[in-house]
Amino acid sequence: MVTEKEVELIGRILVDPKQTLTARFRALFTLRNLGGPEAIEWISQAFADDSALLKHELAYCLGQMQDERATPVLVDVLQDTRQEPMVRHEAGEALGAIGNPKVLDLLKRYSNDPVIEVAETCQLAVKRLEWLQENKTKSPGDSPYSSVDPAPPAEEQDVGKLKEVLLDDSQPLFERYRAMFALRNLGGEAAVLALADGLRCGSALFRHEIAYVLGQMQHEACVPQLTASLASVAESPMVRHECAEALGAIAKASCLSTLKTYAQDKEQVVRESCVVALDMYDYENSSEFQYADGLSKLKSLN
Repeated sequence: MVTEKEVELIGRILVDPKQTLTARFRALFTLRNLGGPEAIEWISQAFADDSALLKHELAYCLGQMQDERATPVLVDVLQDTRQEPMVRHEAGEALGAIGNPKVLDLLKRYSNDPVIEVAETCQLAVKRLEWLQENKTKSPGDSPYSSVDPAPPAEEQDVGKLKEVLLDDSQPLFERYRAMFALRNLGGEAAVLALADGLRCGSALFRHEIAYVLGQMQHEACVPQLTASLASVAESPMVRHECAEALGAIAKASCLSTLKTYAQDKEQVVRESCVVALDMYDYENSSEFQYADGLSKLKSLN
């Protein structure tokens, strides 16, 4: 059992800007794993931070927890136009992940947001909630990566056919996402390379999600494509940041020099993502038991 005091000590690390970003990230993922109202409260407090990357991850974790007690703060973040687009986008996606249809009207309203990444995210969240309502007897599919995804995987199993849908800009974004998650779940180099081709598609939101799933798959075949997107100053910072985190998760020697180089990037979110990715790289190449190690570190101090 975890005590309220232990949750508080981890929460204080998360909200303390004097702590390293890597320590705060590990505290955040510890709180996500612990769950409960106290963890949600500490995560919610951190939305006052200056780091768009951290706030983006706060919203992501609240969505993955699928606890309706996080809904009010996520609604506030989505509605707050002072927040960075990548933070608002993640709040919209998190509301879709929690899955309560009571936010449908709100998400429909923000499906017309002037920020395209926010609008597309809310459109996807609406489609996910409608799919859940229409398919009450079906599961949206268990992710092999234990993630709550913004769309259920397509039922198609042919890599070539899925790739056609994935890369077809005329297809609804929800169907392309379904193809994306089906390819991820199939796995293997052919699926990885099909997904990597999506890094050249039109929507920044779509490209950022491609990078995210490639990071989940941790397959070295996509390192050149992720590296090229991270290196492109013309690319959206939202995409570049996700490419950096994917390279950190893949954690092969071919990723290391790139991450060190772009840890000096002029874009704050890219710099910070590379710092976090280097910490993930170290974790993946170490004998550490878990990345979300806030609780074990506390116990080692006592």
